[in-house]
Amino acid sequence: MIFYAEAYVLPYKNFRKNKKMKKTLLLLTVLLTISFGQAQNLIDGLRYGTDLTTGTARFNAMSGAFGALGGDLSAIAINPAGSAVFLQNSAAFTLSLDGMENSSNYFGNSTNNEDTELNINQAGGVFLFDNFNEDSPWKKFSLALNFNQTQSHDNELFIQGVGNTSIANFFLEQAQGLRLDLLELQGQGISGRYANLGATNGSRAQNAFLGFQAFIFDPLTNDPGNTQYTSNVAGNRFDHQYIYLSQGFNGKYSFNMGAQYTDNFFFGINLNSHVIDYEQSTLLFEDNQNTGSVVNQIDFENNLSVLGAGFSAQIGMIAKLASDFRVGFTYDTPTWFVISEETTQYLETVRTVDNQSITEIIDPRVINVFADYNLRTPGKITGSAAYIFGKDGLISLDYSYKDFSNMKFSPTNDGAFTVANAEIKNTLKAVSSFKVGGEYRFNNLSLRGGFNYEESPYSDDTILGDRQGFSAGLGYNFGNYSFDLAYSRSEQSRNQELYSVGLTDTASIDTIYNNFLFTLGLSL
Repeated sequence: MIFYAEAYVLPYKNFRKNKKMKKTLLLLTVLLTISFGQAQNLIDGLRYGTDLTTGTARFNAMSGAFGALGGDLSAIAINPAGSAVFLQNSAAFTLSLDGMENSSNYFGNSTNNEDTELNINQAGGVFLFDNFNEDSPWKKFSLALNFNQTQSHDNELFIQGVGNTSIANFFLEQAQGLRLDLLELQGQGISGRYANLGATNGSRAQNAFLGFQAFIFDPLTNDPGNTQYTSNVAGNRFDHQYIYLSQGFNGKYSFNMGAQYTDNFFFGINLNSHVIDYEQSTLLFEDNQNTGSVVNQIDFENNLSVLGAGFSAQIGMIAKLASDFRVGFTYDTPTWFVISEETTQYLETVRTVDNQSITEIIDPRVINVFADYNLRTPGKITGSAAYIFGKDGLISLDYSYKDFSNMKFSPTNDGAFTVANAEIKNTLKAVSSFKVGGEYRFNNLSLRGGFNYEESPYSDDTILGDRQGFSAGLGYNFGNYSFDLAYSRSEQSRNQELYSVGLTDTASIDTIYNNFLFTLGLSL
């Protein structure tokens, strides 16, 4: 155990420290546009298509059960009719302290880690316009602008243990079927050949090239047309330390228009602009002392940078069926994204030749800039109900339905996207989610609580389990301004493959999400 701790902690510290430095160096290297897209899959789609809006502290304290209530800026993101419920011009700004705790188990070895980040969770305002024509049933109109963080990507995950499969299998599987002369330098340097392979043959050939140049595998023959290879890594016992770091967010900017019709009906529409800002780095350290293994250590780093922009719309209504009972309905259109990606790679091996240890560093220092692709995430319907206990409090319930099997990558004439879309249809399913929230008021003080539950989007929920959690909070209204505090906690389990090819061993991950929020609200 002492060996694992040392092998795991020290590389991780160096990895984090050198990450920013490496990015600076890469700016001086070859910039490459690749026509062969990397293999997007349903994990990418779920990362960008899952909405975990947290919003204001009041909204969060009630687990987001606001579809029939309105009167909160983040509630507008759930039901756009909520802007017309406001009684006066209002603005709000929310900071959140987002924490994530991961517990992993890999071949019986457990590790724990946590990450905490301060984020701007919400900012916006709503403006009301009374209709001075007293004979009109349209009482008032509303305009609102609001930003909500719909998902935080800040995460740190550590997996370590003794596995029975080598990362060498990843490189070997990528190489099988490719000509040997493709993987040779052909008079070019590492950077030039790596860039050329990406432009002409895609990321699979680049991976194979890295493995061949690092002596992870050898050809069966030296014929330039050889297409079969054998591994230089033997045995079935491998010390693995896997590091996953990510940062960024998904955000939604909403332009809202609402209206109140008589005293009982509220309508609204949102035009939403979505943004994706995501960075991910993975690093695998592998050591082995297996008999017959020429290569005894492999360090493999992959970096991904993603920017995306999207559009969606929402329509909603809230109806007062009685003075103390309200219902709401919202339809969210699909979101259409345009996404761009960049990747970099680094590989280092240590091998033994004639009882001497030789280190091979294959660092192309090439930024792979992939062609933009499109992603359509599914639409959603939400039904809500709320009961108001006069001025004393309320209880609210939201139910949503979203079919993730309708998620789609395009252009559809790309073979990789055809495969990904088929996998989505066969693997994902429709999801139901429930949110319940309540509030009790005592003069200017409000006490709040909630519960939320969302089904797994996978047909096989051992891949990713259901997510459930609770929330609590309080607020105090000073008249023209208010302070609100909230805490929410949710849990989810999953089985995560280290790589989709070759080293497909899984680690079981239990994740706890903790959020502390503070909102300053102003009434104008």
